[in-house]
Amino acid sequence: MDNAKAPSNAIVLEFKEDTALTEMMRLRVSSLQRSGQKRQDGERLLLPHEAVYRLDFSTQELNFSRWYFSLIAYGRVTITGISQHWTPDLTNLMTRQLLEPIGTIWRNADDPEDSPLKWLEADMQEFGERIAELAKVRKVMYFLFAFKDGAEAANLSCSVEFTPDN
Repeated sequence: MDNAKAPSNAIVLEFKEDTALTEMMRLRVSSLQRSGQKRQDGERLLLPHEAVYRLDFSTQELNFSRWYFSLIAYGRVTITGISQHWTPDLTNLMTRQLLEPIGTIWRNADDPEDSPLKWLEADMQEFGERIAELAKVRKVMYFLFAFKDGAEAANLSCSVEFTPDN
């Protein structure tokens, strides 16, 4: 989870915001609010401080190596994997499709600006291994990023490193 140089055979994938999917999920929330309807039983609606991100896998036989994060300023970012193949026009996001563990990185407001980010190392290791496992059957995987305590998407850089499974 540092800025060390990746090995030559490493594959570093950057999380990219899926703005179209985020917008579609926001439209679902506003549609329910306008019509006065309730969400489906078990449905997970996108919260205002959340966005949908994705990883695209060009290679699917991968082993997790490490995380790379950069968060300017302070705040907390949680990353939750989503197990479904996404068809937002046909299916809504259901709570049961959210994966454990979640990844959390943060820097407290009273920490010096040059202080390293904090994270739960065992959870982040397991989360990375889970992503590599799902990559074996996926070409794309989706994630919910939640920005809290002052964190903003514009201040975050997040990628994950894998090595090919030879």
